Amino acid sequence: MSVEFTGKKACIAPEGVFIIGTYDENGVPNAMNAAWGAQSDFDEITLFLAKHKTTENIKHTKAFTVAFATKDTVEIADYFGVETGSKVNKIEKAGCHVHKSAHVNAPIIEEFPVTLECECVSYSDETGILVGKIIAQQADEKVLTDGVVDYDKLQPIIFDIATKTYRLVGPVVGKAFHDGLKLKD
Repeated sequence: MSVEFTGKKACIAPEGVFIIGTYDENGVPNAMNAAWGAQSDFDEITLFLAKHKTTENIKHTKAFTVAFATKDTVEIADYFGVETGSKVNKIEKAGCHVHKSAHVNAPIIEEFPVTLECECVSYSDETGILVGKIIAQQADEKVLTDGVVDYDKLQPIIFDIATKTYRLVGPVVGKAFHDGLKLKD
C-alpha cells in the first residue's frame, strides 16, 4: 500500500555533496557545503544557492571551485555546512590546506581528491541559480583508473534529504547506452 507525502518531504536523489571554495575580497579562502546542483552541460555546473558569504564572494571574484565530498572527508564536508564563513574562518578551523587554482581565482582545498575549477557564468540573487563554466578539473591520482575518476576509489557521498544523512554512491549496476539496447527493435 502506498503512503502519500507532501512535496516538502520529497526524497529526490542523488543530491551531491559539493564543497564550494571561494576567496573573499581580502583573499581569505572560504568553503561551503551545497547539495542542490548538477552538471548541466559537458563543461557546466548549475547550483542552487541562497544568499551566503560564498555567493557574495563569487559575485566579487567571478570564480569558484567545486570539490566532491567523500567518505573520507565527511566530517570536514559536514562542518562546512554547519558553520557560517561570515563568523569564522572555516578553512583554518577545519585544519584544511589550500592552494590557489592555476586557472581561476578560487582556492583548491587539498583534502578533497576531485575539484572542478569554475568561472561564474551567472548568478541570480532572485532565483539563487549559479551557473559555472568548468575550466579545469583536478583529481588525485589515487582516485583514477585509466585516466578517469573511478567512483569506487573516490567514494563520493550524497545527501539523503529524507533522513538527513550522508550515503555512499554505490556499485555499478549496468552500462549506460548499452543495457537497454536489448529491448530495442
